[in-house]
Amino acid sequence: MSKTLSRLGLAMRAGKVVTGDEIVLKAIRSSEAKLVMLAADASANTQKKFRDKCGTYNIPLVIGFDRESLGTSIGKPERVVLAITDQGFAEMISKSLGDNSEVEYIE
Repeated sequence: MSKTLSRLGLAMRAGKVVTGDEIVLKAIRSSEAKLVMLAADASANTQKKFRDKCGTYNIPLVIGFDRESLGTSIGKPERVVLAITDQGFAEMISKSLGDNSEVEYIE
């Protein structure tokens, strides 16, 4: 579990993570986002919005962890949604999620 979060921290330090609703939506629309991570405790509306958007643009979406773990992993306060903008990091993070039952992975 913590492997995924520490890899998120690495991606953040490398400048390959964007966070915040509007910025992530923009990254999805421009196909800059390679992987979107959404907190499991995000509201139903937010989950639907990102599920639909990622589906439309064919970007993998991961729903898991909580807003506190996501924020802590990138050294920021609580975060509900973030996007990985680098294919290498996106693949590395997807692999570390593997078959984690706490995480819903939508291709």
